[in-house]
Amino acid sequence: MTTDSSNTADYAASPLENEDDLMDDDDSMFGGRMSNYTVSLSSSVVDYPEEYGRRYHAFRSGSYVLPNDKIEIDRLDMAHAMMVKAIGNRLFLAPLDRRNVKRILDTGTGTGIWAIEMGDIFENAEVVGVDLSNIQPTWVPPNVKFKVDDVESPWVEDRKFDFIFCRFMAASIADWPRLMENIYDHLQPGGWAEFHEMDPEVYSDVGSYTRDHVTWSWNQTFLEVMRISGRDPCPGPQVEVWAKQVGFKSTFHQKLKIPLGPWPKSLYYQQLGSANLAQMLERLEGFTLRAFCGILGRSEADVLAQVEGVRREMTEGAYNGAYDIHVVYGQKPVSKQAG
Repeated sequence: MTTDSSNTADYAASPLENEDDLMDDDDSMFGGRMSNYTVSLSSSVVDYPEEYGRRYHAFRSGSYVLPNDKIEIDRLDMAHAMMVKAIGNRLFLAPLDRRNVKRILDTGTGTGIWAIEMGDIFENAEVVGVDLSNIQPTWVPPNVKFKVDDVESPWVEDRKFDFIFCRFMAASIADWPRLMENIYDHLQPGGWAEFHEMDPEVYSDVGSYTRDHVTWSWNQTFLEVMRISGRDPCPGPQVEVWAKQVGFKSTFHQKLKIPLGPWPKSLYYQQLGSANLAQMLERLEGFTLRAFCGILGRSEADVLAQVEGVRREMTEGAYNGAYDIHVVYGQKPVSKQAG
């Protein structure tokens, strides 16, 4: 359902005023800024293991399947740009009252790009990004800081937040209801949380995607491996349910169909599909090797051959595929009687 916007200002879900400014690393985000990197980089954090020619996080090793190397950093920023486009050139949809937003938390911040852009917009707010890897830039806006931590560990923040953001944590979280509870508990009354989560099972509305495709077997195997590892690969459809269970009110849920390639007729969806295809092609190898070799025990050569088949199908447009991303937000009631 849609939210009751009577208590929100006109800043709700406003688009980025100048996307080019926000996307220009040299001129907009980092140039001349004060460094505000707060993490103490002990060896347990930065001694990154290398497997299958890719680099992975060291802190809580094994709890996240994707790499954290330069290839993956670039892909994460591509995925960010794709998601911004998917929700109308916005960073969020929750109806925030800018006057009341003093602290923002980005869980699983990745490269920190979302947190940095929020820091540019909410200049008077403190923006905190948390991730298992310290792959964020050192030079950031003075109101932005990053911490290396595991969001599934006990939260020790004394001060609460006005907005908590959680994006692309599929296949990363072992206990979603517990994470949702932590997010709810660490919001100020009246604060908002927003989630952008995937249901990465590829499908086709026109029947062009079948079990005969290499992509089908690869996709199904990955979903199976993540379930074996105890990390839900498809949390998107359940996020609103979990949010309501812990007490969120005024919840909103929108399912977005994300094309896999430029096959749609609409120019907008062609562009969205092209952006998605680009980040998926970059993701394939890193997404697959550690999971299929490390968990299933398959040989690297066998896995790479399958990945190449998937890459070929995606590049050649062998099917009109898509997957869904679920956008959910909700508000913590101002009082127990509210909502």
